[in-house]
Amino acid sequence: MKVLPVLVNKDNYSYLVIDEKNKVAVAIDPCEPNKVISALSSISNDIKIDSVFTTHHHWDHAGGNNLIKTIIKDINVYGRDERFEGITKKLENNEVLKIGSLKIKTLDAPAHTSSHVLYLIEDENEPNQVKSLFTGDTLFIGGCGRLFEGNPEQMYNALYNVIGKLPDDTLVYVGHEYTLKNLEFAKTLESANENKELYNFYDQCKEKLANGKFTVPSSIAQEKLINPFMRCHLPSIYNHYLKENPNSNNPPSAIDVLGFIRSLKDKF
Repeated sequence: MKVLPVLVNKDNYSYLVIDEKNKVAVAIDPCEPNKVISALSSISNDIKIDSVFTTHHHWDHAGGNNLIKTIIKDINVYGRDERFEGITKKLENNEVLKIGSLKIKTLDAPAHTSSHVLYLIEDENEPNQVKSLFTGDTLFIGGCGRLFEGNPEQMYNALYNVIGKLPDDTLVYVGHEYTLKNLEFAKTLESANENKELYNFYDQCKEKLANGKFTVPSSIAQEKLINPFMRCHLPSIYNHYLKENPNSNNPPSAIDVLGFIRSLKDKF
């Protein structure tokens, strides 16, 4: 299994997940289909895009679905509900599809939107290869999505109980290149003395971008080290909440802390 990131709409990530043996690929959030198809053609002319998997209904993720259906006849477009542009099949939580040797599991993660999903993909022909998680606008490197249709409890559940319980070595492919901005915010919450890994990781990501490289993939293990929204249970994060809410329980609810730092990030 090979994952090919494609930068679209300035800072969106679309992805091609390729089963090279069976010469088939799936596209994740191909909002600019021609760019995605061109990226695949640049590495191979004999691999077919079989399906589209969309994480949520926002235009910068689902907005290319109708167009790709006109370019690639009989392509399948998967998503969670009828708001997903061009959808041909609605997926259920924990539903697993097989395309070639790719095993694709849908995981519900409502918060950014009420029908947001994640896709956990593995290659059955490569049992020792780590799994890859495509998180759309739920989890970003160093951050999480805005709560447009959900609430802090739902985002906590998505980050801690859905994503956080997957194997730590799972690779994370996010929906936007927001990494440096997210890490700059994280650095306002934790000092270098409190989280040296955060500051080292920021420098690594800054260098990658300066050299024209992507910051994806991250990993679940990495996010637990540097992402404040997956560290709400730690004093270095929740002490900020306690300063504003001195009558709160100590330690406070991690859900309340997540909502608090999400509101701070909204203004950052």
